[in-house]
Amino acid sequence: MNTTWILIGVVAAVVLFVWSTYNALVTLKMRIKEALSGIDVQFKRRIDLIPNLVETVKGYAKHEKSVFENVTKARTALMHATSMEQKAEANNMLSDTLKSLFCCCRGISRS
Repeated sequence: MNTTWILIGVVAAVVLFVWSTYNALVTLKMRIKEALSGIDVQFKRRIDLIPNLVETVKGYAKHEKSVFENVTKARTALMHATSMEQKAEANNMLSDTLKSLFCCCRGISRS
């Protein structure tokens, strides 16, 4: 009788161990699926944001191009100025365009 209870206890312990291990493995499998799903969601979100980023960069590139063209024109005007009045005017123009360049770089809009 004593051996029977020991055998039942061992079988119950083995069944309990297998059952808890199976549940733990199923739980881990679900966590892995959930984590991979979260990664997929972030990838899709990133993919959806790329067109917006491209459009923003295109718009800023147009603005940046005009700013650099103005800086180049002002520099050229200062280099080719002959009289003091022309030099002063060209220098003021260069200062204004450089201010707009520095404001653009810091993200500050000039009014």
